[in-house]
Amino acid sequence: MLSNRLAAALAARNIHYGWVVATVTFLTMLVTAGAVGSPGVMIVPLQKEFGWSTEQISTALAIRLVLFGLMGPFAAAFMNRFGLRPVTFAALTLILTGMGLSLAMTELWQLVLLWGVVVGIGTGLTAMVLGATVATRWFTKRRGLVVGLLTASTATGQLVFLPLLANLTANFGWRTALGTVLSVTVAVLVLVLLLMLDRPADLGLAPYGDERGIQPRPPTQSFKAMLASPFVALRDAARSRTFWVLFGTFFICGASTNGLIQTHFIALCGDYGIAAVTAAGVLAIIGLFDFAGTVGSGWLSDRFDNRWLLFWYYGLRGLSLAILPFTDFGFYGLGLFAVFYGLDWVATVPPTVKLTAARFGAERANLVFGWVFAGHQLGAASAAYGAGFTRTEYSTYLPAFFVAGALCLIAAGLVLTLDRRTEGASGTPALAARGA
Repeated sequence: MLSNRLAAALAARNIHYGWVVATVTFLTMLVTAGAVGSPGVMIVPLQKEFGWSTEQISTALAIRLVLFGLMGPFAAAFMNRFGLRPVTFAALTLILTGMGLSLAMTELWQLVLLWGVVVGIGTGLTAMVLGATVATRWFTKRRGLVVGLLTASTATGQLVFLPLLANLTANFGWRTALGTVLSVTVAVLVLVLLLMLDRPADLGLAPYGDERGIQPRPPTQSFKAMLASPFVALRDAARSRTFWVLFGTFFICGASTNGLIQTHFIALCGDYGIAAVTAAGVLAIIGLFDFAGTVGSGWLSDRFDNRWLLFWYYGLRGLSLAILPFTDFGFYGLGLFAVFYGLDWVATVPPTVKLTAARFGAERANLVFGWVFAGHQLGAASAAYGAGFTRTEYSTYLPAFFVAGALCLIAAGLVLTLDRRTEGASGTPALAARGA
Protein backbone atom coordinates (compact mmCIF):
# COMPACT_ATOMS: atom_id res chain seq x y z
CA MET A 1 0.00 0.00 0.00
CA LEU A 2 1.06 3.57 -0.66
CA SER A 3 0.69 4.39 3.03
CA ASN A 4 3.20 1.68 4.00
CA ARG A 5 5.80 2.92 1.54
CA LEU A 6 5.24 6.53 2.55
CA ALA A 7 5.48 5.66 6.25
CA ALA A 8 8.82 3.89 5.68
CA ALA A 9 10.18 6.87 3.70
CA LEU A 10 9.09 9.31 6.41
CA ALA A 11 10.49 7.13 9.20
CA ALA A 12 13.90 7.27 7.50
CA ARG A 13 13.67 11.06 7.93
CA ASN A 14 12.40 10.75 11.51
CA ILE A 15 8.93 12.01 10.58
CA HIS A 16 5.94 10.28 12.18
CA TYR A 17 3.14 9.11 9.86
CA GLY A 18 0.65 10.70 12.23
CA TRP A 19 1.39 14.01 10.52
CA VAL A 20 0.20 12.53 7.21
CA VAL A 21 -3.04 11.36 8.80
CA ALA A 22 -3.45 14.79 10.39
CA THR A 23 -2.91 16.46 6.99
CA VAL A 24 -5.53 14.29 5.25
CA THR A 25 -7.88 14.94 8.16
CA PHE A 26 -7.23 18.68 7.84
CA LEU A 27 -8.21 18.58 4.16
CA THR A 28 -11.29 16.47 4.89
CA MET A 29 -12.49 18.88 7.57
CA LEU A 30 -11.69 21.81 5.26
CA VAL A 31 -13.98 20.37 2.57
CA THR A 32 -16.65 19.64 5.18
CA ALA A 33 -16.42 23.27 6.29
CA GLY A 34 -16.96 24.32 2.69
CA ALA A 35 -20.03 22.08 2.47
CA VAL A 36 -21.41 23.46 5.74
CA GLY A 37 -20.67 27.11 4.96
CA SER A 38 -21.55 27.29 1.27
CA PRO A 39 -25.36 27.60 1.78
CA GLY A 40 -24.76 30.92 3.55
CA VAL A 41 -23.62 32.36 0.20
CA MET A 42 -26.68 30.98 -1.57
CA ILE A 43 -29.58 32.15 0.61
CA VAL A 44 -30.31 35.25 -1.48
CA PRO A 45 -29.92 33.49 -4.89
CA LEU A 46 -32.31 30.74 -3.74
CA GLN A 47 -34.81 33.37 -2.63
CA LYS A 48 -34.65 35.05 -6.03
CA GLU A 49 -34.89 31.86 -8.09
CA PHE A 50 -37.50 29.92 -6.12
CA GLY A 51 -39.28 32.59 -4.05
CA TRP A 52 -38.51 30.84 -0.75
CA SER A 53 -38.42 33.00 2.40
CA THR A 54 -35.41 33.32 4.69
CA GLU A 55 -37.33 31.38 7.35
CA GLN A 56 -38.02 28.49 4.96
CA ILE A 57 -34.41 28.23 3.81
CA SER A 58 -33.22 28.56 7.41
CA THR A 59 -35.38 25.58 8.37
CA ALA A 60 -33.44 23.34 5.97
CA LEU A 61 -30.13 24.75 7.19
CA ALA A 62 -31.19 24.26 10.82
CA ILE A 63 -31.97 20.58 10.14
CA ARG A 64 -28.52 20.24 8.58
CA LEU A 65 -26.89 21.74 11.66
CA VAL A 66 -28.89 19.52 14.05
CA LEU A 67 -27.85 16.36 12.19
CA PHE A 68 -24.32 17.71 11.86
CA GLY A 69 -24.18 17.66 15.66
CA LEU A 70 -26.34 14.67 16.57
CA MET A 71 -24.31 12.38 14.31
CA GLY A 72 -21.17 13.17 16.32
CA PRO A 73 -21.49 10.49 19.04
CA PHE A 74 -22.50 7.87 16.48
CA ALA A 75 -19.67 8.92 14.16
CA ALA A 76 -17.29 8.27 17.07
CA ALA A 77 -18.85 4.83 17.61
CA PHE A 78 -18.58 4.03 13.88
CA MET A 79 -14.92 5.11 13.88
CA ASN A 80 -14.24 2.91 16.89
CA ARG A 81 -15.91 -0.07 15.21
CA PHE A 82 -15.10 0.28 11.50
CA GLY A 83 -12.09 2.61 11.42
CA LEU A 84 -11.38 6.13 10.23
CA ARG A 85 -11.11 5.49 6.48
CA PRO A 86 -14.46 3.72 5.88
CA VAL A 87 -16.38 6.26 7.93
CA THR A 88 -14.68 9.24 6.28
CA PHE A 89 -15.26 7.72 2.83
CA ALA A 90 -18.96 7.22 3.60
CA ALA A 91 -19.23 10.80 4.88
CA LEU A 92 -17.71 12.35 1.76
CA THR A 93 -19.86 10.12 -0.46
CA LEU A 94 -23.02 11.36 1.28
CA ILE A 95 -21.92 14.98 0.88
CA LEU A 96 -21.28 14.40 -2.83
CA THR A 97 -24.67 12.73 -3.23
CA GLY A 98 -26.66 15.42 -1.42
CA MET A 99 -24.98 18.36 -3.13
CA GLY A 100 -24.88 16.68 -6.54
CA LEU A 101 -28.61 15.92 -6.56
CA SER A 102 -29.41 19.43 -5.29
CA LEU A 103 -28.17 20.86 -8.59
CA ALA A 104 -31.51 19.74 -10.06
CA MET A 105 -33.83 20.62 -7.15
CA THR A 106 -36.94 22.72 -7.76
CA GLU A 107 -39.04 22.22 -4.60
CA LEU A 108 -38.53 23.25 -0.98
CA TRP A 109 -38.86 19.66 0.28
CA GLN A 110 -35.91 18.71 -1.91
CA LEU A 111 -33.80 21.42 -0.27
CA VAL A 112 -34.79 20.08 3.16
CA LEU A 113 -34.02 16.46 2.18
CA LEU A 114 -30.74 17.07 0.34
CA TRP A 115 -29.12 20.01 2.12
CA GLY A 116 -30.83 19.34 5.43
CA VAL A 117 -30.83 15.55 5.87
CA VAL A 118 -28.29 14.02 3.45
CA VAL A 119 -25.58 16.69 3.73
CA GLY A 120 -26.32 17.03 7.46
CA ILE A 121 -25.62 13.32 8.05
CA GLY A 122 -22.56 13.37 5.77
CA THR A 123 -20.92 16.34 7.42
CA GLY A 124 -21.91 15.02 10.84
CA LEU A 125 -19.97 11.79 10.26
CA THR A 126 -16.76 13.82 10.25
CA ALA A 127 -17.15 17.25 11.86
CA MET A 128 -14.92 17.97 14.84
CA VAL A 129 -15.23 14.42 16.18
CA LEU A 130 -12.92 13.21 13.39
CA GLY A 131 -10.27 15.71 14.46
CA ALA A 132 -10.62 14.79 18.13
CA THR A 133 -10.34 11.07 17.28
CA VAL A 134 -7.22 11.52 15.13
CA ALA A 135 -5.56 13.70 17.76
CA THR A 136 -6.20 11.29 20.64
CA ARG A 137 -5.24 8.14 18.68
CA TRP A 138 -2.18 9.33 16.79
CA PHE A 139 -0.67 11.88 19.19
CA THR A 140 0.32 11.84 22.84
CA LYS A 141 2.60 14.87 22.69
CA ARG A 142 1.42 17.94 20.75
CA ARG A 143 -2.19 16.77 21.09
CA GLY A 144 -3.53 20.22 21.89
CA LEU A 145 -1.62 21.71 18.96
CA VAL A 146 -3.00 19.06 16.59
CA VAL A 147 -6.56 19.68 17.80
CA GLY A 148 -5.99 23.38 17.19
CA LEU A 149 -4.68 22.79 13.67
CA LEU A 150 -7.52 20.44 12.74
CA THR A 151 -10.15 22.72 14.23
CA ALA A 152 -8.62 25.63 12.33
CA SER A 153 -9.43 23.79 9.11
CA THR A 154 -13.00 25.07 9.48
CA ALA A 155 -11.62 28.60 9.39
CA THR A 156 -9.45 27.74 6.41
CA GLY A 157 -12.52 26.30 4.70
CA GLN A 158 -14.11 29.73 4.93
CA LEU A 159 -10.90 31.43 3.85
CA VAL A 160 -10.56 29.23 0.76
CA PHE A 161 -14.17 28.66 -0.25
CA LEU A 162 -16.45 31.56 0.66
CA PRO A 163 -14.94 34.42 -1.38
CA LEU A 164 -14.54 32.04 -4.34
CA LEU A 165 -18.08 30.72 -3.99
CA ALA A 166 -19.48 34.24 -3.63
CA ASN A 167 -17.74 35.32 -6.85
CA LEU A 168 -18.87 32.21 -8.72
CA THR A 169 -22.44 32.65 -7.46
CA ALA A 170 -22.52 36.31 -8.45
CA ASN A 171 -21.08 35.74 -11.92
CA PHE A 172 -22.20 32.24 -12.92
CA GLY A 173 -24.95 31.19 -10.49
CA TRP A 174 -25.13 29.08 -7.36
CA ARG A 175 -24.98 25.77 -9.28
CA THR A 176 -21.50 26.57 -10.60
CA ALA A 177 -20.35 27.42 -7.09
CA LEU A 178 -21.76 24.15 -5.77
CA GLY A 179 -20.05 22.23 -8.57
CA THR A 180 -16.71 23.62 -7.39
CA VAL A 181 -17.29 22.23 -3.91
CA LEU A 182 -18.15 18.86 -5.46
CA SER A 183 -14.91 18.77 -7.47
CA VAL A 184 -12.73 19.49 -4.46
CA THR A 185 -14.61 16.91 -2.40
CA VAL A 186 -13.83 14.21 -5.00
CA ALA A 187 -10.11 15.05 -4.83
CA VAL A 188 -10.06 14.76 -1.04
CA LEU A 189 -11.99 11.48 -1.17
CA VAL A 190 -9.15 9.99 -3.28
CA LEU A 191 -6.57 11.09 -0.70
CA VAL A 192 -8.61 9.47 2.08
CA LEU A 193 -8.66 6.16 0.20
CA LEU A 194 -4.90 6.27 -0.41
CA LEU A 195 -3.48 7.65 2.84
CA MET A 196 -5.93 7.53 5.75
CA LEU A 197 -5.25 4.83 8.39
CA ASP A 198 -7.06 3.95 11.59
CA ARG A 199 -4.35 3.64 14.25
CA PRO A 200 -0.54 3.88 14.54
CA ALA A 201 -0.43 0.15 15.31
CA ASP A 202 -1.57 -0.51 11.72
CA LEU A 203 1.96 0.55 10.68
CA GLY A 204 3.71 -0.90 13.72
CA LEU A 205 4.09 2.55 15.27
CA ALA A 206 3.42 4.05 18.67
CA PRO A 207 1.42 7.28 18.88
CA TYR A 208 3.60 10.35 18.37
CA GLY A 209 5.51 11.09 21.56
CA ASP A 210 4.18 8.04 23.43
CA GLU A 211 6.92 6.35 25.44
CA ARG A 212 4.83 3.24 26.18
CA GLY A 213 5.46 1.80 22.73
CA ILE A 214 2.94 0.31 20.29
CA GLN A 215 -0.56 0.34 21.73
CA PRO A 216 -2.65 -2.78 21.03
CA ARG A 217 -5.91 -2.34 19.18
CA PRO A 218 -8.88 -2.42 21.59
CA PRO A 219 -11.15 -5.47 21.29
CA THR A 220 -13.64 -5.16 18.43
CA GLN A 221 -17.13 -4.41 19.68
CA SER A 222 -20.15 -6.32 18.46
CA PHE A 223 -22.49 -4.35 16.23
CA LYS A 224 -25.06 -4.17 19.03
CA ALA A 225 -22.46 -2.90 21.50
CA MET A 226 -21.29 -0.33 18.96
CA LEU A 227 -24.80 1.07 18.55
CA ALA A 228 -25.25 1.17 22.32
CA SER A 229 -21.86 2.74 23.10
CA PRO A 230 -22.90 6.38 22.45
CA PHE A 231 -25.84 6.01 24.83
CA VAL A 232 -23.70 4.26 27.45
CA ALA A 233 -21.17 7.08 27.21
CA LEU A 234 -23.95 9.66 27.52
CA ARG A 235 -25.46 7.86 30.52
CA ASP A 236 -22.13 7.80 32.35
CA ALA A 237 -21.11 11.33 31.35
CA ALA A 238 -24.49 12.79 32.30
CA ARG A 239 -23.77 11.96 35.94
CA SER A 240 -20.97 14.51 35.88
CA ARG A 241 -21.60 18.22 36.27
CA THR A 242 -18.53 18.81 34.07
CA PHE A 243 -20.36 17.29 31.12
CA TRP A 244 -23.36 19.58 31.46
CA VAL A 245 -21.22 22.69 31.77
CA LEU A 246 -19.25 21.73 28.65
CA PHE A 247 -22.47 20.81 26.82
CA GLY A 248 -24.18 24.07 27.75
CA THR A 249 -21.26 26.32 26.91
CA PHE A 250 -20.72 24.54 23.61
CA PHE A 251 -24.44 25.04 22.84
CA ILE A 252 -23.75 28.76 23.19
CA CYS A 253 -20.57 28.42 21.13
CA GLY A 254 -22.55 26.94 18.23
CA ALA A 255 -25.30 29.53 18.49
CA SER A 256 -22.79 32.38 18.29
CA THR A 257 -20.73 30.98 15.39
CA ASN A 258 -22.09 28.47 12.85
CA GLY A 259 -25.75 29.21 13.51
CA LEU A 260 -25.56 33.00 13.48
CA ILE A 261 -22.48 34.30 11.69
CA GLN A 262 -21.73 31.50 9.24
CA THR A 263 -25.37 31.13 8.18
CA HIS A 264 -26.67 34.72 8.22
CA PHE A 265 -23.74 37.15 8.12
CA ILE A 266 -23.78 37.60 4.33
CA ALA A 267 -27.55 38.17 4.33
CA LEU A 268 -27.18 40.57 7.28
CA CYS A 269 -24.62 42.62 5.38
CA GLY A 270 -26.99 42.68 2.41
CA ASP A 271 -29.51 44.51 4.63
CA TYR A 272 -26.94 47.29 4.92
CA GLY A 273 -26.21 47.47 1.20
CA ILE A 274 -23.03 45.40 1.31
CA ALA A 275 -22.51 43.06 -1.65
CA ALA A 276 -22.29 39.32 -1.04
CA VAL A 277 -18.73 39.17 -2.40
CA THR A 278 -17.62 41.87 0.05
CA ALA A 279 -19.39 40.18 2.97
CA ALA A 280 -17.76 36.86 2.04
CA GLY A 281 -14.43 38.67 2.09
CA VAL A 282 -15.12 39.75 5.68
CA LEU A 283 -15.87 36.12 6.56
CA ALA A 284 -12.58 35.16 4.93
CA ILE A 285 -10.78 37.67 7.17
CA ILE A 286 -12.56 36.11 10.14
CA GLY A 287 -11.32 32.73 8.92
CA LEU A 288 -7.77 34.00 8.52
CA PHE A 289 -7.58 35.37 12.05
CA ASP A 290 -9.37 32.34 13.44
CA PHE A 291 -6.73 30.07 11.92
CA ALA A 292 -4.10 31.92 13.93
CA GLY A 293 -6.32 32.13 17.01
CA THR A 294 -7.29 28.46 17.03
CA VAL A 295 -3.77 27.14 16.42
CA GLY A 296 -2.60 29.49 19.17
CA SER A 297 -5.40 28.20 21.40
CA GLY A 298 -4.18 24.65 20.87
CA TRP A 299 -0.68 25.70 21.91
CA LEU A 300 -2.02 27.54 24.96
CA SER A 301 -4.26 24.61 25.96
CA ASP A 302 -1.16 22.44 26.42
CA ARG A 303 0.27 24.96 28.87
CA PHE A 304 -2.42 26.84 30.79
CA ASP A 305 -5.64 26.31 32.75
CA ASN A 306 -8.23 25.61 30.06
CA ARG A 307 -11.08 27.01 32.18
CA TRP A 308 -9.55 30.48 32.09
CA LEU A 309 -8.86 30.21 28.37
CA LEU A 310 -12.56 29.50 27.77
CA PHE A 311 -13.53 32.36 30.09
CA TRP A 312 -11.62 34.85 27.93
CA TYR A 313 -12.75 33.34 24.63
CA TYR A 314 -16.45 33.44 25.46
CA GLY A 315 -16.24 36.82 27.15
CA LEU A 316 -14.47 38.54 24.25
CA ARG A 317 -16.76 36.90 21.70
CA GLY A 318 -19.83 38.11 23.59
CA LEU A 319 -18.55 41.68 23.63
CA SER A 320 -17.76 41.62 19.91
CA LEU A 321 -21.27 40.38 19.00
CA ALA A 322 -22.94 42.95 21.22
CA ILE A 323 -20.87 45.77 19.71
CA LEU A 324 -21.30 44.79 16.03
CA PRO A 325 -24.73 46.46 15.56
CA PHE A 326 -23.18 49.78 16.65
CA THR A 327 -20.36 49.70 14.08
CA ASP A 328 -22.62 51.11 11.29
CA PHE A 329 -21.20 48.26 9.15
CA GLY A 330 -18.59 50.55 7.66
CA PHE A 331 -15.15 49.47 6.45
CA TYR A 332 -13.36 50.05 9.75
CA GLY A 333 -16.17 48.71 11.91
CA LEU A 334 -16.47 45.44 10.00
CA GLY A 335 -12.69 45.12 9.77
CA LEU A 336 -12.27 45.52 13.51
CA PHE A 337 -15.06 43.03 14.16
CA ALA A 338 -13.49 40.50 11.76
CA VAL A 339 -10.17 40.65 13.61
CA PHE A 340 -11.56 40.73 17.14
CA TYR A 341 -14.26 38.10 16.60
CA GLY A 342 -12.13 36.01 14.27
CA LEU A 343 -9.40 35.34 16.80
CA ASP A 344 -11.74 33.12 18.81
CA TRP A 345 -14.24 31.83 16.21
CA VAL A 346 -13.54 28.21 17.21
CA ALA A 347 -10.65 28.76 19.60
CA THR A 348 -12.97 27.22 22.23
CA VAL A 349 -12.51 23.73 20.75
CA PRO A 350 -8.97 22.77 21.92
CA PRO A 351 -9.64 23.65 25.59
CA THR A 352 -13.02 21.88 25.45
CA VAL A 353 -11.47 18.72 23.96
CA LYS A 354 -8.69 18.83 26.57
CA LEU A 355 -11.18 19.20 29.42
CA THR A 356 -13.26 16.33 28.01
CA ALA A 357 -10.26 14.00 27.67
CA ALA A 358 -8.97 14.93 31.12
CA ARG A 359 -12.30 14.24 32.78
CA PHE A 360 -13.50 11.17 30.86
CA GLY A 361 -10.27 9.55 29.60
CA ALA A 362 -8.66 9.29 26.15
CA GLU A 363 -10.51 6.12 25.06
CA ARG A 364 -13.97 7.59 25.67
CA ALA A 365 -13.06 11.17 24.82
CA ASN A 366 -14.37 11.03 21.24
CA LEU A 367 -17.73 9.56 22.32
CA VAL A 368 -18.25 12.09 25.11
CA PHE A 369 -16.99 14.96 22.96
CA GLY A 370 -19.43 13.79 20.30
CA TRP A 371 -22.29 14.55 22.70
CA VAL A 372 -20.72 17.86 23.71
CA PHE A 373 -20.43 18.71 20.02
CA ALA A 374 -24.09 17.75 19.58
CA GLY A 375 -24.83 20.55 22.02
CA HIS A 376 -22.77 22.87 19.82
CA GLN A 377 -24.85 22.07 16.77
CA LEU A 378 -28.18 22.21 18.60
CA GLY A 379 -27.18 25.73 19.54
CA ALA A 380 -26.19 26.42 15.93
CA ALA A 381 -29.52 25.12 14.65
CA SER A 382 -31.45 27.21 17.18
CA ALA A 383 -29.62 30.36 16.12
CA ALA A 384 -29.89 29.54 12.40
CA TYR A 385 -33.66 29.21 12.65
CA GLY A 386 -34.13 31.92 15.28
CA ALA A 387 -32.20 34.54 13.32
CA GLY A 388 -34.10 33.63 10.14
CA PHE A 389 -37.41 33.91 12.00
CA THR A 390 -36.39 37.30 13.42
CA ARG A 391 -35.44 38.56 9.96
CA THR A 392 -38.72 37.35 8.43
CA GLU A 393 -41.01 38.61 11.21
CA TYR A 394 -39.27 41.84 12.24
CA SER A 395 -37.16 42.68 9.15
CA THR A 396 -33.94 42.74 11.19
CA TYR A 397 -31.28 40.34 12.43
CA LEU A 398 -30.07 42.57 15.27
CA PRO A 399 -32.03 41.04 18.21
CA ALA A 400 -30.33 37.70 17.46
CA PHE A 401 -26.91 39.34 17.82
CA PHE A 402 -27.75 40.90 21.17
CA VAL A 403 -29.06 37.57 22.49
CA ALA A 404 -25.96 35.70 21.25
CA GLY A 405 -23.66 38.25 22.89
CA ALA A 406 -25.46 37.92 26.23
CA LEU A 407 -25.32 34.12 26.06
CA CYS A 408 -21.55 34.21 25.49
CA LEU A 409 -21.09 36.28 28.64
CA ILE A 410 -23.13 33.68 30.56
CA ALA A 411 -20.89 30.92 29.14
CA ALA A 412 -17.79 32.79 30.31
CA GLY A 413 -19.09 32.66 33.85
CA LEU A 414 -20.18 29.02 33.65
CA VAL A 415 -16.75 27.63 32.72
CA LEU A 416 -15.23 29.07 35.88
CA THR A 417 -17.63 26.96 37.95
CA LEU A 418 -15.83 23.80 36.79
CA ASP A 419 -13.84 22.07 39.50
CA ARG A 420 -10.16 22.90 39.10
CA ARG A 421 -9.42 19.24 39.81
CA THR A 422 -10.79 18.37 36.36
CA GLU A 423 -7.24 19.02 35.16
CA GLY A 424 -4.02 20.59 36.28
CA ALA A 425 -3.02 24.07 35.23
CA SER A 426 -0.85 22.65 32.47
CA GLY A 427 -3.72 20.70 30.98
CA THR A 428 -2.71 17.25 32.27
CA PRO A 429 -5.32 14.95 33.79
CA ALA A 430 -5.62 15.20 37.52
CA LEU A 431 -5.91 12.16 39.76
CA ALA A 432 -8.85 13.77 41.49
CA ALA A 433 -10.83 14.15 38.28
CA ARG A 434 -13.30 11.55 39.50
CA GLY A 435 -14.79 14.12 41.82
CA ALA A 436 -15.21 16.81 39.18
